[in-house]
Amino acid sequence: MPTVTDIKTLAVEQTGLTDFGDDSFEEGLAILLSALDTEARLNQRGQAFLYPRIIGYLAQRLQVEDWYRRHPEIDEFPIVAPVIGLGLPRTGSTALSMLLAQDPDVRYLRRWESSQPCPPPSTVVGVDPRVPPDKGEMVGTRYHVPADAHGPMECHELMALDFKSHLFQSFAQVPAYSTWLVEKADLTMTLAYQRRVMKLLQWGEPTRPWRLKCPSHVLWLDAVSQVFPDARFVMTHRDPTDVILSVADLYADIIGTFTDHVDRPYIGRLNVEHWSLGMDRALRFREDAAEDRFYDIDFRAMQADPIGEVTGLYSWLGQPVTDEFAARMGSWWTYAAAEREASSHADPEAFDIDLDQVRPRFARYTDRADRWTTRPARTGVPHGD
Repeated sequence: MPTVTDIKTLAVEQTGLTDFGDDSFEEGLAILLSALDTEARLNQRGQAFLYPRIIGYLAQRLQVEDWYRRHPEIDEFPIVAPVIGLGLPRTGSTALSMLLAQDPDVRYLRRWESSQPCPPPSTVVGVDPRVPPDKGEMVGTRYHVPADAHGPMECHELMALDFKSHLFQSFAQVPAYSTWLVEKADLTMTLAYQRRVMKLLQWGEPTRPWRLKCPSHVLWLDAVSQVFPDARFVMTHRDPTDVILSVADLYADIIGTFTDHVDRPYIGRLNVEHWSLGMDRALRFREDAAEDRFYDIDFRAMQADPIGEVTGLYSWLGQPVTDEFAARMGSWWTYAAAEREASSHADPEAFDIDLDQVRPRFARYTDRADRWTTRPARTGVPHGD
């Protein structure tokens, strides 16, 4: 098994750089490497994919620190009042983030820069070589970078630079790492490093407000709020029994590429446990005087009137939806509707998921979500309790 020292040495050799910045990443990296060795049962493809990727994250970290060393002024430009999308996966959050990305006056994490934030995009002359020329990377049976390479990406890869991210458990069965991540890991430094990278990405560009999206943030909202104290949140909602099985099936599809021993019952338990815990934590966070920081959108409402839902969100933010923004949203939604793949239906028994037993674990959340998303006509005023 490669050790933390081995991985760091390889990243140093790859870049010629030696400063990793704060050592907060080492604990998560050590736990991840141990779990990959003792639990993941990686096949050759898994080893060939995951270990170079891990080295790559450290190489990017070295480059981030080198850019800050040469240009300390990068840190002078703050991240102000980002809008962060979160909630259960498969609740329309991806469509929402794509719609928000149609606003020409905002900044978001572009797919091609999320895993390789260096060099800062403003410093690249001509076509950036990080932009994939085709549909991007296929993992399992699906492309996980859609045809729009310039579209928004979730925060997972920036969090992976600190080795505290849901990304790794979607690649491999690493129970020890997954348990540590939600029970013991402190995500404050992780999100602070994400902010550091965001500053690097926006350096040299016109100042624009950020739009972010990461369903997993429901697990760590206290840390998110500590790092982004002026953040506002848009939370998408759908019946958990409509999404949990789909997320588990996606995990199995990816993990099955990298091991010949997929444990679907484990994947089912993992997703039920993490997402029910995430909803419990989100409820506590909102109840602790944070309701006025949230705007809520029901999945069915998004499907029925996507531009209307975004317009409501912008009204709540106190910002206009320009004609250009509305037109771009309409064009994207029409294109996406034509390209949308038919839904697949996994077998609950394969994942040892009994939906009748899942419902009670989310009962308090679903009750609150119904209340959050059945408000009177929106007036631009925050609609918390």
